[in-house]
Amino acid sequence: MAKTLFILNDAPYGTERSYNALRLAGSVATRDGEEVKVFLIGDASSCAKRNQKVPQGYYNVEVMLRNVGRHGGEIGVCGSCMDARGIGDSELTDTTGRSSLDELTNWMQWAERTVVF
Repeated sequence: MAKTLFILNDAPYGTERSYNALRLAGSVATRDGEEVKVFLIGDASSCAKRNQKVPQGYYNVEVMLRNVGRHGGEIGVCGSCMDARGIGDSELTDTTGRSSLDELTNWMQWAERTVVF
């Protein structure tokens, strides 16, 4: 089983880094023999905000995160970053959870590949 960790740093909208990271994580998660973990840190913690409303035809990172989770991916959100941005646990999407730098460290040791966006 190949193990890939994706670390996202950028806001959900404004640049396409988080969008492209989630596209890739979603693709990898659908492959046989692949395990995926995604860690949202810094401005990327906003990617996990529940009930995002975007213009019709525009990508929605909440939906993209749900896709990763639906295919067995685990998604953690930096708790300190959530606190700094006023995001409460109850505001997170159903496929994400509050996490920590300690858990990110564990995930880095678990991973065979780490991809940073």
